[in-house]
Formats: sequence, structure tokens, C-alpha cells
Amino acid sequence: MGICIPIIFMATAKPKSNKRRSTRKRKHSFFSKPHKKTAWLIGGMGVVVLYIWIFYYFFVGPTGFRWRALYSDPKYPNGYEIHGIDISHYQGIIDWEKLQHAMIGGCPLRFIIIKSTEGASKLDENFYDNFENARNYGYIRGAYHFWSVHSTAREQAYHFLKKVHLKEGDLPPVLDVEHKPANLSVEDFQTDVLTWLHIVEDKYHVKPIIYTYYKFKQQYLSKPVFDDYPYWIAHYYVDKVEYKGAWKFWQHTDAGQLPGIKGYIDFNIYNGSFYDLMKLTIPK
Repeated sequence: MGICIPIIFMATAKPKSNKRRSTRKRKHSFFSKPHKKTAWLIGGMGVVVLYIWIFYYFFVGPTGFRWRALYSDPKYPNGYEIHGIDISHYQGIIDWEKLQHAMIGGCPLRFIIIKSTEGASKLDENFYDNFENARNYGYIRGAYHFWSVHSTAREQAYHFLKKVHLKEGDLPPVLDVEHKPANLSVEDFQTDVLTWLHIVEDKYHVKPIIYTYYKFKQQYLSKPVFDDYPYWIAHYYVDKVEYKGAWKFWQHTDAGQLPGIKGYIDFNIYNGSFYDLMKLTIPK
């Protein structure tokens, strides 16, 4: 009996030990080789999806037209002689002495459109300096308001009129509209845009310029009433504008470079003669 007892005890203890080991194996079975391969596959797919999203967000979306010429110089549209740029605080402090000698495609810089306001409260920090210098250095100047989906059209219009004071010879006011609120119907959105345009038009007695990209106009601003306004189209890296309607300005690249301005800048052309451009400006 003395000999058998430890043998029996050892025999009964052994299955318990096996049971614990088998339980431990089941708990960690997710980390077995097949599961590791699945995890790596899911992780790899996640990285690819993230890369695609980042590329879309920064180079294509949300407006669908902001492609950048990363490896080549911007092309200049043929057949246009009146060139201009648009600027904001993103360009930093501009060296106007250097800029006044700038040429685009062999033609002098004629007009500069400057960001002024955004929404119902924001003012571009460099607007007043840029706006004054543009006139002092002999450019035809303009001011644009960046549309916000977080403020009413009326609030935004009066904010623009409070902060911006255009003069004779300036371009008409510009509304930069690139986004539609998700909770608004197309009809209500169009009514809001027209509200801004009508309020500002009553002040200056000229039709404001509408800036947007061509797909946005086709989708949300295709109502015939919008064709009464000068259209500034954004469409990058194409040989010609695909929009079939009438337009006055074409922002054809966001990768331009000029002396006096650090980094990239938007290049624009005017669809007409210099005399036509002058006729478009605010009269006495």
C-alpha cells in the first residue's frame, strides 16, 4: 500500500497537469501561425486603405480638383495673355518689390485676388496689407469671401461688407463656394448662395463673381440664374476647361511659383482682353 499510494497520486495528478496545459493552449490559440497570418493580412489592408484615404484627402478631395504637379512645372494655357494670382495669409509676407517684376508664361502679372473674410467672423490676417499693396504696386485687385457651412448667408454677407471696402477700379466682390451643407437640399443651398450674392450686389451695384470648381457648379449651381454672374472656374492640369458654359476666370494650377512669394501659389487667367477686364471692374 505504501508503494501504491504515491503511484496512484502521481497518476491522478498527471491528467490535471495536462488539462491545465491544454486549457492554456486554447487561450493562446489566436496567436497561432494561421491567426498571425490573418492579422498581418488585415493590418496590411488597413495600411493600404489609410494610404489611399490620405492621398484622396490631400490631393483629390474634398473638392475633387486639387491635383498638384509634384514632379513637373505647371503648364500655362495657350491663347491667354491676361494672367493673375490669388493669395491669402498662406503665402506669408510677400516681397512686393520682387513680385512687381514677375512674369507668367512670358506675360506680366495683371491682377491679384485676395482672401478677405470667411464665415461670419473670420478675417484673413494679411488681407489689409495685401489689399493695399496690390493697388500701390499697380495691380487690378479683388477680394474674395470664403463660404462657410456653419454660418447663415446673411451673416456672411454683412460680415464681408463690414470688413471689405472695394473702390473704383477693383474687381467685383468674389464668393468662393466649394461646400454644401449635408443637411440642406440643393434648392435651399441655392437660395442661401443667392442671398449672399443679392445683398452684396445691392451694395456695389455689380454682379459678384462666383468661384468654384466646375463639377461643383454642375452639381449644385446649375440653375440658370447663376449664369448671370461672372464665373471663376477652378480646374487643374487640363489643356482646356471642360465646362461648356461661359466663364471669365480660370484657376489652372495651384503649383505656380513667383519671385517674392514663398512656396506654391495659384495661377489664373482672364478669358478676354485687358480692356474687357477693365470693363468688368467697379465703375465710378
